[in-house]
Formats: sequence, C-alpha cells, structure tokens
Amino acid sequence: MKTKEIKNELNNLINQGVNLAQAILENNLKIIMLDYECWYSKSLIYIKKLNKDRVNDFKSLYKLEKRKEIRYSTYTISDALNGVCIPSEELEPSSAYSKMIQQISILKATKELLESKIYQLQELLQADIFDSELNSAKELNNKGFYRAAGAICGVILEEHFSHVIKEHGLVSNKKNLTINDYNELLKNNSIIDTPTFRHVQLLGDIRNLCDHKKSDDPKKKQIEDLISGTEKIIKTVF
Repeated sequence: MKTKEIKNELNNLINQGVNLAQAILENNLKIIMLDYECWYSKSLIYIKKLNKDRVNDFKSLYKLEKRKEIRYSTYTISDALNGVCIPSEELEPSSAYSKMIQQISILKATKELLESKIYQLQELLQADIFDSELNSAKELNNKGFYRAAGAICGVILEEHFSHVIKEHGLVSNKKNLTINDYNELLKNNSIIDTPTFRHVQLLGDIRNLCDHKKSDDPKKKQIEDLISGTEKIIKTVF
C-alpha cells in the first residue's frame, strides 16, 4: 500500500473513531457492536506496524486481562460492548467514552508518527543525493570540467533553498527563482544573517560565471570554493 493510501486509511479510521465515540456517549450500543470490532482490528494493525510502543496501551483501553475490580479507572470499551452497568460506581456503557477518545488519540499519534518518519526519510534521501552530486562535482573539477562542476553546485543550492522556503512557508511572485532570488527572500525574512547572505552572493556569482560561456572560464580554486560553500550552506541553512 502506498504512503498516501495509508494516510487516507488512517484519516478514515480516525473519523470513524469519532463517530463511534459519539455513539458510546449516547449509549447507542447497536452501532458500537456492529462497527467497533472492525474498527479496532484495522486500527491495531497500523499501530503495531507504526507505533509499537502504544500497542499495549491501545489494547488495555479495549480490555484488561487482569483487574481486581471494576471501577471507573478499569472500566473498558469491552465492558461497554457487553452492557456492563455498576450503579454503585455510577458506571454504564457511556463511561467508556473517555477510553474511546484515548484510543483515537493513539491513532492520531500514529498518523503523525508516520508523517514524521516520511519526513525524516525524505531528508536522509535528499542528503544522500546531495552528497553524491557533490562528489561528482569534485571529480569533474579535478578533471578540469569546471563549468559542469559549478553547474551541479548551482542546482544543489537551488533545490536546497527551494526546500528551505517551503519549510518556512515563504512564497515568491517569481516562477523560476535563481540563487540570488532565494538569497534575497531568505535574508528579507531573517532566515539567514548578513554574513551568510554575502557568502551566498559570492557562490551565486561563481555559479553564474559557469553558466555564461562568453565570460572568462572559472578557475579550479573558484569551483573548490563553490563546492565547499555549497556543502556548508546545505548543512547550516534550514
């Protein structure tokens, strides 16, 4: 199953859980008995796969294997499904409402954990790609292909800056932003300081030298500075 489908399924289960919680609150046991078991089984599968630390918590809200007596703290959703009522403790099926809300909260946390894992994986993959591309730039520079090495660094900087502005919710009126455009946007929104701004300006100038064939050829040392500068920026500007 694709990640998008999993997220949609979790959203559906969360919404179903809210409806079930409302039914519990209203003591509508017919709806609960028909739908809860299926909801519980599906939810538990995702929690086992994505949020193992909360499996026992989720299960115990449904049913406690061992308990000395039934009171509010030990009353479970299973008791509600069986219509257990204890007048002396003021317990009835609606008393399981809070337990259902806790189960929904665990499911919501599971969805957030999935999104966090996806984000972390994307970050790791992007970092690996950048490292690989920078290694290629270094090889090209060592072999005298200075413009090609510089072009690779330019692409890395633009992709990194594009990610950074999205993370900060920044928007530009321009469709195709250059390194200098990103630099201005980040400086104006206090994402980078003045020394970093000036450093990026220098990197942008070297990259432009690589793009314009009518200009003087870039030197190996300039490309080395561009490569090391790119490495620094992608590790320090977030």
